[in-house]
This record gives sequence, C-alpha cells and structure tokens, in this order.
Amino acid sequence: MNERSHLAESFLEMMAVERGAAAHTIDAYRRDLADYGRFLAKAGSDTVAAGSEQLRAYLASLASAGLAPASQARRLSALRQFHRFLYLEGHRPDDPSQSLDGPRRQRPLPKLLDAAEIEAVIGAANDRPGPEGLRLAAFLELLYASGLRATELLSLPLSAVAGDRRSLIVRGKGGKERMVPVGTAAQAAIARYLPIRHEFLAGRRHSPFLFPSRARQGHLTRQRLHQLLKELAPAAGLDPERLSPHVLRHAFASHLLAGGADLRAVQMLLGHADIATTQIYTHVQKDRLAAVLRAHHPLARRSDRSEPS
Repeated sequence: MNERSHLAESFLEMMAVERGAAAHTIDAYRRDLADYGRFLAKAGSDTVAAGSEQLRAYLASLASAGLAPASQARRLSALRQFHRFLYLEGHRPDDPSQSLDGPRRQRPLPKLLDAAEIEAVIGAANDRPGPEGLRLAAFLELLYASGLRATELLSLPLSAVAGDRRSLIVRGKGGKERMVPVGTAAQAAIARYLPIRHEFLAGRRHSPFLFPSRARQGHLTRQRLHQLLKELAPAAGLDPERLSPHVLRHAFASHLLAGGADLRAVQMLLGHADIATTQIYTHVQKDRLAAVLRAHHPLARRSDRSEPS
C-alpha cells in the first residue's frame, strides 16, 4: 500500500485524537472520503493531485445524484478539512477547496394563517367550556399577541403577569431577556384564566409557573401544547397540520410587517439575534408593495394606461 493510501486514515486519526471528533463523525468522514477517492480514481486522479475543478465536478455529481443540500454541505466540510490537512502536512503545495462555495440551502417559508383564521382559532378556544377553554384562550392570545416561542410561553413564571400586565419580561434563547408588550385581548384572557389556574396545580399547593401541570418540569410541555392546538384546529375549520405554536409566532411577525411595522422592531420583539432570521417574514409584504408600486410609481401608471383596451 503506497503512502497516499494512508493519508485519509492519518487525517481521521488526527480528527479523533487532536480534535476529539466523535466516533460517528469519524465514520461519516471515512465514508465521504472513500466516495471522493472513488470519484477521483475514475477520473485518473487522486486526493494529492486533484484540483478545484475536480472538486467542483465531484460536488456537481452529488447534486445530480439528488443528494440533499445539507448532505452536500457536510461532504464539502469533510473535503475542506481533509485538503487543509494535506496542505498543512506538506503533502501538497495548495488547498484546492478554498475557492469552493457551499451548496445554497434555501430556508422554507413559514406556514402562515391570515387574520381571519387567527380569529377563528381564538374564537374556537373561547367556545371551549370550563378551565381548559380559558387556559387554551390564554395560550393563543399570548402566542399571537406577543410572538412568544412555545418554550418561552410555557416557562413563564406567575410573577411575569403580576402588577402591570401590559408587558412581559421574557427569558429567551441563551438566557437573554427582552420586554414584549401584551395587548388588551391577551390581558383580558389572562385575567379570565388566573382565577381558575389552581385547577391545573395537580395536587401541588404552589407552583412558580403561570401554566402549571403535573409534568416533570412543573409546567405544561411543548408536546401537550402542540396536541391541544391540533385538537382545536378542526373546530376552527383548519387542517391540524396548519396550526402549531410556531405558526402563531409566524403570524405575529408576518402580520406586523404587513401592517407596516419596522423590521428592526419585529426583530427585537421576536428575540432574534440576527436580523437575517427576521427577514424571512418579509415575503408577506410582496403583494402590498406591488400594489403601492402600481398606485404611485409614474412608470407603472404609464404602463397601465398604455395597455390595449
């Protein structure tokens, strides 16, 4: 076996010993490098001689074979680290992977409910009798009024709604706190829920959570909240697949932007660290912006007048 045959194993040993890579990561890299080696061998090349064009051809073959963008990105990551290793160890004079771009991974647009559908969902919750209906209405009003994540909602302490309920201090991802406003409808839903909150204490005398339950965490679980919303959807005339806590968060953001809210303000309300995450919601403004363009841009008006009658 020649020296070049040992390079992949030397790289994997380095990843395990120096980088502390997990066994399943090493196994995945071994498979990726073996596949890459077979592709180069068919082209009459190898990992020491391959250039950037052969790397691009290999990535193109993965795309043609239908490999998912995420899997392509993982393969490229393995090849970049491998070729960097070969360069630093002096096995080749360059790193052909430096000029490569990763596969474009499109983010799916969020599912969205319009305002009428949101009203139907909240109305269906208000029609539910007893404590369960009051709690469900409080869930929905808070999710839609404040754009909370499910975990943020369920872990809210009871103290969060003490005193002035026009705003909440929410602890989000990374332990970061933010203030979110609470609309009058959500305030009213909380006021109706609090007197019957004790019904959900599940034998406990006290609980620090606004939405207590018998679950190990001491508050309602995300899974149970999802289940409650799925059960509610048919009463609102919706497919259960269209209703979830995250869909209500999407609706909060999208409806604000459609109404003219500033993107930075929505970013702060959602607790996004990067505004690029918030920009996915701007798709809802397309129709509104197109209507503004047609109504106010002089060339658009001239184009409309010039159309044959």
